[in-house]
Amino acid sequence: MGASGGGTRRDGGRVTDPVVYEGGCFCRAVRYRLSAHPLRVTHCHCRHCRGTSGAAFMTWAEFPVRALAWMQGEAATFSTRAGVTRSFCGRCGTHLTYRNEATPGSVDVTAGSLDDPEQVTPRDHVWHDRKLSWIHDDGLPSFPGDRPT
Repeated sequence: MGASGGGTRRDGGRVTDPVVYEGGCFCRAVRYRLSAHPLRVTHCHCRHCRGTSGAAFMTWAEFPVRALAWMQGEAATFSTRAGVTRSFCGRCGTHLTYRNEATPGSVDVTAGSLDDPEQVTPRDHVWHDRKLSWIHDDGLPSFPGDRPT
């Protein structure tokens, strides 16, 4: 089901589609649905994202936490530092979410766990000062730390 999936409704004379993003882990044991547009989509080059994923960087889509609904299964969690909780599938290991107590109203979802990652487009890079030397500039804005708010 894509951003336009799930049926339509009449709204002020217009036919509109509800905003829906769905995703989950590789083995499909854990599934989620998001019912809002992402607030931000970013590539993160921090040591924690690189280390926990085994990838050169992680791409995150940030959503309002109220938009996230777990539809199937239960994600396992772990903390990479005080106030930060990451979730993953305990069966196949797919990384799913990132929560930071400093931003309680939002949740980051790994773009790769979306059923259709093409629904989101990264807008910048954070912790770019820590990127690997063989990752080439793509022209997106880059921040040495977290993106200024």
